[in-house]
Amino acid sequence: MGINMFDILGPVTVGPSSSHTAGAVRIGLACRTIIGEDIKWAKITFYGSFADTYRGHGTDKAIIGGLLGFNTDNVKVRESLHLAQFRGLEYTIETAEDPRFHP
Repeated sequence: MGINMFDILGPVTVGPSSSHTAGAVRIGLACRTIIGEDIKWAKITFYGSFADTYRGHGTDKAIIGGLLGFNTDNVKVRESLHLAQFRGLEYTIETAEDPRFHP
């Protein structure tokens, strides 16, 4: 099996960051998959580089978008904080420092 160009470039994403945006969407989707149903409440704590840059990189929007079931390329990720309200998802976002966690 050969290497696909997209294996090198990273996922198609609404951006701006493949790690801090697409990665966070995938984390949210993984949580949704594990739980197996619509998520009604989430407490999100960002550590390390996520804590330092989550607003600028859209990590907050991305993880909520994933919890709502959006994929990395769905433009609705950009509006996910607003859409969460209409979908019945309550959440809190906080930052913390802990050297054991990166990001």
